[in-house]
Amino acid sequence: MTPQTLSNSLARRLFLHRHALGDAPTGPGKGEDLAGLIDRIGFVQVDSIRTVARAHDMILFSRRQAYRPKALKDLLERDRALFEHWTHDASIIPVHQFPQWQHRFDRDAARLRNGWKRWFRDGYEAQFDTILRRIEAEGPVTCSDVGEGEARGKGGWWDWHPSKTALEWLWRTGVLSITRRENFQKVYDLTERVIPAAHLDAPVEKAAHLDWACRAALDRLGFATAGELAAYWAAVPNAEARDWCAAALRRGEIIEIAVEAADGSQRRSFARPDVVTEAANLPPAPARLRVLSPFDPALRDRARAERLFGFFYRIEVFVPEAKRQYGYYVFPVLEGERLIGRVDAKAFRDESCLRVTAFWPEAGVRMGPGRVARLEAALGKLARFAECDRVAFADDWLRDG
Repeated sequence: MTPQTLSNSLARRLFLHRHALGDAPTGPGKGEDLAGLIDRIGFVQVDSIRTVARAHDMILFSRRQAYRPKALKDLLERDRALFEHWTHDASIIPVHQFPQWQHRFDRDAARLRNGWKRWFRDGYEAQFDTILRRIEAEGPVTCSDVGEGEARGKGGWWDWHPSKTALEWLWRTGVLSITRRENFQKVYDLTERVIPAAHLDAPVEKAAHLDWACRAALDRLGFATAGELAAYWAAVPNAEARDWCAAALRRGEIIEIAVEAADGSQRRSFARPDVVTEAANLPPAPARLRVLSPFDPALRDRARAERLFGFFYRIEVFVPEAKRQYGYYVFPVLEGERLIGRVDAKAFRDESCLRVTAFWPEAGVRMGPGRVARLEAALGKLARFAECDRVAFADDWLRDG
């Protein structure tokens, strides 16, 4: 049978709605509303760069204008409704998913055992018991609290002192959990003191874990290849995701569709049987402008974002300044269902000022007075979120596309 086709416009709409960018960014942005939002998009990536605001905070602010960082801190550290661990990168995840991560802990223990011996200094395994006994007796620790007398490197992840490596190993394998962060530094405690008991003793069989990983990813992506399903949580191998897709296809639980890309090409993907009807019945996303984090879940898969939106994006943090096309850390700008450009901005909190160096519109995007005014208004809201009272624009901040 010829597969159904999901047009590019409807594919964008469905994808943005699944990522909570198809709605107006209203709501309290705290408590149950915030927990529900994070559950809806699956996870929020954590990143230390604070050029304007940290990634996790910008991700939530773009969806809830009332959101403030304390609300996330409360859910993580007081209510224990969330926990921090790895998906494709360090992320904040709903705590009810913690039982699924037991498989991640076991897999990481096997995968990292040989790798870490090659990458890190010897001696970290000898610190496991020492660190666990200390935490059990004295309470949570940071990496600065352990490793007295150990040689310390210059900060690269490959140059940790043995006790720091041991802390990370014990966290990656589930023995320890992050109880809070202090000045963005992880504070580690025994997992049974951090994760609510109801989620500690809820084992998940391997087959059920695979089913959850693929279903939960498909529900959040709307349509996906087997590889995209596997990559969403980074919880299962590609081969297992392919097997799941084949079995679900035979059972009639999913179908194959042709998803139209921004350039008119088509890509075979899997989806729920009613996906085309669902997408056709969704309302258009609000036409407002939103400044997104480079680590937004909707943009995490750069290749997917380029196919859907025709928007090529790469972070240039590690590119020498003279070779950068745009800037150190530029922010994509979404207008309705279209990525219209990228902005180079930085918060100078000591001056209470958000400085905007440049905005580059995408090809075909005309920056008329109305659109410029809406962009300036969005940047003004972002400035207030970043604890700045004003926005200062460079003389030539509006660039050619």
